[in-house]
Amino acid sequence: MAQPRLTDFFARRRPGPRAAPPRAKPAWRTPSPAKPAPPTPARTPGGSRKRARPPAEPTRDHPAPPARRRLRLPADTVSSPSALAAPGSPEEATLSAGQLPCLAAQEDKASSKVTLSELKSCLQRARELGARAQELKASAQRKDAGEPRVPEDQGQPAGPRGQKAPAYQRFHALAQPGPPGLVLPYKYQVLAEMFRSMDTIVGMLYNRSETATFAKVQQGVQDMMRKRFEERNVGQIRTVYPASYRFRQERDVPTFKDGVKRSDYQLTIEPLLDQEAGSTAPQLTASHLLRRRQVFGQNLVERVREHHRAFLASLNPPMVVPEDQLTRWHPHFNVDEVPDIEPAELPQPPTTEKLATAQEVLARARSLMSPRMEKALSDLALRTAKSGSPGSPGPAPPAAPPAALKGVSQDLLERVRRKQAQKQLAQMTRQPEQERRLQRLERLPELARVLRGIFVSERKPALTMEVACARMAGSYRAALSPGEMEKHVQLLSELLPDWLSLHRVRADTYVKLDKAADLAGVLARLAHLARAEAAL
Repeated sequence: MAQPRLTDFFARRRPGPRAAPPRAKPAWRTPSPAKPAPPTPARTPGGSRKRARPPAEPTRDHPAPPARRRLRLPADTVSSPSALAAPGSPEEATLSAGQLPCLAAQEDKASSKVTLSELKSCLQRARELGARAQELKASAQRKDAGEPRVPEDQGQPAGPRGQKAPAYQRFHALAQPGPPGLVLPYKYQVLAEMFRSMDTIVGMLYNRSETATFAKVQQGVQDMMRKRFEERNVGQIRTVYPASYRFRQERDVPTFKDGVKRSDYQLTIEPLLDQEAGSTAPQLTASHLLRRRQVFGQNLVERVREHHRAFLASLNPPMVVPEDQLTRWHPHFNVDEVPDIEPAELPQPPTTEKLATAQEVLARARSLMSPRMEKALSDLALRTAKSGSPGSPGPAPPAAPPAALKGVSQDLLERVRRKQAQKQLAQMTRQPEQERRLQRLERLPELARVLRGIFVSERKPALTMEVACARMAGSYRAALSPGEMEKHVQLLSELLPDWLSLHRVRADTYVKLDKAADLAGVLARLAHLARAEAAL
């Protein structure tokens, strides 16, 4: 006998899909001995006192929600007559005893298929992650073996490949206070600050006759700058200023550290100073530090000048600016995108020769070959390289004009380019005094309007210079000192003597203004003078 299941119990307890027969109303009659009373029909399990409601047919839009999870039967079982048996019938008992184990086996098979597919996908994912980890590990080893590590504080992107540097590094030159000049990139200024800190630490150690090692200097510079300082930065300093230090690999240098043995080689740093004849050992004084810092800064500016010359030569038309007249960079020259300084090679500790790989064995065997055989092998390598290399590229074709300039004559374009190049050349060779004068000329139209308003409100024909400058400084939108405002008034009287005049009376200077003159004409004259001055 098959063991009954819980689903069999619910199937027996659940009413069938057919509607229960309507309850017959019993007839109340007086019992008679001749006729027995008619039998009362038995109450069905599904019957109640209320009138039975016919079951609604389930539709597509409103399916009948099952009260409990129903058992899904195969299609052949549902179509068989035993599937439509009423509850409590022998056919239902046969279904429960014979078909339920088959259905449970099918469900277990489907769940096993799902579990197997999930396991396969997880296994595939694990294999991909393992391959990715091996690839990242191999690339990190190649990078550590072949390429020097780039610190984050040198203006290089510290994140993944392709990530941009922070905005304060990319636009550092635009955020500098004061008039524009020969501003250094952010990474060059950081390197100059590193040189200043390194020179200070090396000078302290050198003046007290202590050997300056890279470990001591590194710790001191990092404490001063709160930035990372590595051997790569020392190599960059040597590239910019080769005559600043002498580097050697020495051992038996006391380090007073547990991690470094006395017999290990260490990189020592010694400043190079000009020693006069017959004098004692020179000291690295403050004047020496200042002079060396100035030389380092000039070398950095000279490197930026080289990139600037290359940029001017690539323009159309090319521009040539004398170095002694260059006061600022070209407007389109992005200073902060100048390439980083390549570090110079520092002395490395001597290594004992050990043949550990096959490549080293082959290199040793090459030294044992005869010169004739070595020459034949080198000729073969050269012929192979020539056959595999592509042909030399020809001259680059001229750049096609953009679509917006299609139809414009080339002569007109050349004249516009020449005029623009002349304007940029004048802007790059402008002196600081001329730059300040142009800035004052740009402020004069608004200051002339403010000054006339002051004279109209005061209702006086003349005002002292102190009173006029104080009122103008309080009314102007920018913060200017009374002394700077006085220079603007003097320039205004120099350009428009018929409208504004200065009169010296004893110890005071009086400003007299023609209030009847047309203010629009005065502003137009000032704007014309500013444009003419800027075009020179």
